[in-house]
Amino acid sequence: MPIGPSFVALQVRDLAASTAFYKDVFGFAAGDHNPPGAAIFATEPIALALREPLRSLPETGPLGTGMVLWVACDDADAFHDQIIARGGKVLSPLSDGPFGRFFVASDPDGYALTFHTAQR
Repeated sequence: MPIGPSFVALQVRDLAASTAFYKDVFGFAAGDHNPPGAAIFATEPIALALREPLRSLPETGPLGTGMVLWVACDDADAFHDQIIARGGKVLSPLSDGPFGRFFVASDPDGYALTFHTAQR
């Protein structure tokens, strides 16, 4: 049996605010099932969720330092512009890299997400 990530969950300080941000700014669609204390998005090939903390989080500063989460999109340039238009924070400009065109954006808790044009 192959081994690899099958689910990604980010612990957030304010589940309602972060869920709204991921929907309104990043444009993520809600999944079909959202258990108490979590919001699961309809992302592919693996699900991305936000959840209330399982353990205490630092009260200030960015979360997820050292973690790099890559999220595929159809058009990194258009998605970059959409995030800026919706009030999102871009941490690094659009660039070309080994996995295609990409940029890095931040969520309300300081998680850095790298959005890249999906390779077909």
